[in-house]
Amino acid sequence: MHWPFCQAKCPYCDFNSHVSRNIDYSRWANAYLSELERMRALTGERVVGSVFFGGGTPSLMPPELVGQLLERIAKLWPQANDLEVTLEANPTSVEAARFRGFRDAGVNRVSIGIQALYDEDLRRLGRLHSAAEAVNAYELARAVFPRVSFDLIYARQHQTLEDWRMELNKALSMQPDHLSLYQLTIEDGTAFGERYQHGKLRGLPADDSAADMFLLTQEMCAAAGLPAYEISNHAREGNESKHNTLYWRYGDYLGIGPGAHARLTLNRQRQARQSTRMPQAWLERVQREGSGELPPEMLTGTDQAAEYLMMSLRLSEGSNLQRFEALAGAPLNAESIAELVQSGHLWSSANRIGTTPEGRIILNAVLRQLL
Repeated sequence: MHWPFCQAKCPYCDFNSHVSRNIDYSRWANAYLSELERMRALTGERVVGSVFFGGGTPSLMPPELVGQLLERIAKLWPQANDLEVTLEANPTSVEAARFRGFRDAGVNRVSIGIQALYDEDLRRLGRLHSAAEAVNAYELARAVFPRVSFDLIYARQHQTLEDWRMELNKALSMQPDHLSLYQLTIEDGTAFGERYQHGKLRGLPADDSAADMFLLTQEMCAAAGLPAYEISNHAREGNESKHNTLYWRYGDYLGIGPGAHARLTLNRQRQARQSTRMPQAWLERVQREGSGELPPEMLTGTDQAAEYLMMSLRLSEGSNLQRFEALAGAPLNAESIAELVQSGHLWSSANRIGTTPEGRIILNAVLRQLL
């Protein structure tokens, strides 16, 4: 469930997020409910294992709206006994105070976008909260929800390896069960991207320094009992994100809201589905045509095999070679696998392959060689 609105646009963000002062929550609720009904007609009676409210900033949604959507989902589909319902939140005091409302609506997991634990870095990243607010929001969330995760960004401006070691130590001392740790990337079409093109984004670590930060992250988190189960995600055993793991294992999922993506298998044909990107256009399309989605794209076996490999090699559990071959109609090149194992970028065991920490740093290059 994609909520596209934010209080402000962060300069590094290339997500489909928009600042809007006037939101007609009733219209948006009706549009989401309409899309859920339409999706139920498509899928039939499948079991829902997880719901993820992403954004944008879903913690800006009224808790009553979240509850209304979860109630409709429960009426439309059977639900797993261990249903995971995640909501992304920003750690401002106003939103943190609403945590209890989200819990009562049915949310049982919160992912908090802390991003940095120092005020100067938060200002550089365009964040609206302070480090103290972030820690307070995290502590409140831990008291309200059974499962809490938070995000940090590293390889920031003027950050050294020792700076990151100290900050990650501080994060681990907060005793998290799940951490998402992302390297700062400079994307086209963002404020940071424009500054970078004009030489105004100074102090970014060199690639080698960023790689060192990645390897340090793996070592420190593993030593603290939060090994990487995916390139950027670390968890204590049993606290992995069920929802995101489904993406990486290449399962079926629905996407509802502006710009939302989906992968859905209907009549043994896997489809790539996408919704209209701009919020107002999506809303009007749902009301006018009864659907916010664009025409689906039918994926060939080769497409599916490539997508499966790209997603599953992000996981520490790696990829199933038999599943790849069943999708592609041909096996992966054994010589390429052997070369990458020899170079220390892949491991191979029985019918599975996976990336080593060194391989994850250059995953795109590994994928190019394999595909």
